[in-house]
Amino acid sequence: MSDFQDQDETPRARDLSNLQVLAYLTRQWRRRPLLLTGMIVFMVLATLAELLIPLAAGRLIDTLAAGPEDGTPRLAFLTYLGAALLFYALRQAASRCEVPFSSANMADLTTHAFSRVQRFSLDWHANTFAGSVVRKITRGMWAYDTVTINIFMGVAPSVGVMLGIAGVMAWRWPLVGAVVFVVMAVFITSSLLLSRYYIRPQNMRSNALDSEIGGALADAIGGAATVKSFGAEGREDARFHDLAWRWRTETKKTWTRFVNSWLVNIVTDLSMQAALVGLLVWQWSRGAASAGDVVAALTAYMIVSGYMRRFGEQVQQIQRGMDEIQDLAIFDLQESDVDDRSDAPDFQRRQGAIEFADVGFTYAGQTRPLYTDFSLSIEPGETVALVGPTGSGKSTFVKLVQRLYDVNEGAVLIDGQDVRAVTQHSLRSNVALVPQDPALFHRTIAENIAYGAPGATRDEIIAAAKAAHADAFIQRLPKGYDTLVGERGVKLSGGERQRVAIARAILTDAPILILDEATSSLDNETERDVQSAMEAVMEGRTTILIAHRLSTIRNADRILVFQNGRIVEQGTHDELAANDAGLYARLAALAAG
Repeated sequence: MSDFQDQDETPRARDLSNLQVLAYLTRQWRRRPLLLTGMIVFMVLATLAELLIPLAAGRLIDTLAAGPEDGTPRLAFLTYLGAALLFYALRQAASRCEVPFSSANMADLTTHAFSRVQRFSLDWHANTFAGSVVRKITRGMWAYDTVTINIFMGVAPSVGVMLGIAGVMAWRWPLVGAVVFVVMAVFITSSLLLSRYYIRPQNMRSNALDSEIGGALADAIGGAATVKSFGAEGREDARFHDLAWRWRTETKKTWTRFVNSWLVNIVTDLSMQAALVGLLVWQWSRGAASAGDVVAALTAYMIVSGYMRRFGEQVQQIQRGMDEIQDLAIFDLQESDVDDRSDAPDFQRRQGAIEFADVGFTYAGQTRPLYTDFSLSIEPGETVALVGPTGSGKSTFVKLVQRLYDVNEGAVLIDGQDVRAVTQHSLRSNVALVPQDPALFHRTIAENIAYGAPGATRDEIIAAAKAAHADAFIQRLPKGYDTLVGERGVKLSGGERQRVAIARAILTDAPILILDEATSSLDNETERDVQSAMEAVMEGRTTILIAHRLSTIRNADRILVFQNGRIVEQGTHDELAANDAGLYARLAALAAG
């Protein structure tokens, strides 16, 4: 069985309902209750102030119509102007609460999403495009802003104004109010239903392709060296063109549905206009309404009409934003495969004894276990080499030591401590790893070397680099230790990246050292230099070596030969090589040939 597990790419684990997404958003809004309360209070007051504007306008017209002897136009004008100024002042106050509220929450939810994604299992990351994840997080961040501002600064005051004005109409003229209520109810209901059942399904399809575009971009750009080495730019162009036009097809359908729904809103708006103006003119002709009443109604209509036009768009934007932010809600709900217990203590650093006690382990999605009743003890300070065919369980062994997976049965113990019972951070800070293909960060060489010991001094960093035979090539770089290495260390050769990784492991100074083909990218001369340096580093540490080049493990205290998740042979190099019928001897013969 291979350690690599094939699983289908699943961009979205499941779709959430609007209520589930709204619950996630509510948790974000509750982070800053004072700003939230201020924004809501100011918006409620602004809505009430806006309801006064058409009434004040009507009062002004009636005062003007009555003549100066029957009224005080100046007072009516000041009342009208005061209502408008109060409305805008309160809206400003609400906006000044919303800006710090939303910007802080956007930073928090993005940070939280990043934190959650970092803690998902290696399998999850192996089966998910990094570019898609980046796109989902950034899209979700801006979707939060869209949803928040449209709910609190758009839909909520829109509904308040529409219902308030309809209530005033019903109080003055019951028939007019009843018609307005009916038209508004049809408008609000149709907007909600169209957004939920007509726009949302298509929007989900275009969102999925949007995430796929992000993944494809990151995949192709990250593999630029491979693309160029095969002269495949044209092929990649064609592949991306096909994806972009599939996105265009689905997005065009989504936008068309937006336009279609706006048509429904326009028809409802015109119905509202005809009903309101016609009924008020009829009331005026009967003497049941004054000219000021008609002006008040027309002013109210203009306010309501603006809100109605925006309401439909805002509901659609909210639905679209909720569709886009649901990826972050899914990240928030998704359980990590490997979690710390709530009361987990830190790992207590001791000598580095490792024990596998009756371990059973099966990869997710597999039916056959890799390990069954697997037991092994490694003494403190012992150097143990793991050899065997690909997929025999060597890499899984070290992943279980690091607790990148949890065992299904039995336990992995380090210095008598079950790795599941301590925090992952404290455990892994006591295990230094040099992988076969080290990936560096696009930071300086000094930062990469000090990644496992962030408080290290420059002298300590240089000493570790010298021990790894990396100082010489670093000094030749334009900025020495302050040279940026490029994404994943692309500016360095394979051997240079590996020596930086070795220096990083040296500086970590952990009691357990794992070398996974640590010298595989080095030439023979450099390998000898690094090997001698590594021997000094391994002194007094428990060391696990994984190697296909058997020359690197000749001096190991014990060699474990893996096959199908079992140790079929163990001993020193000389002992195992002497057994001509053994698997190790065959591997040695193949390596020599």
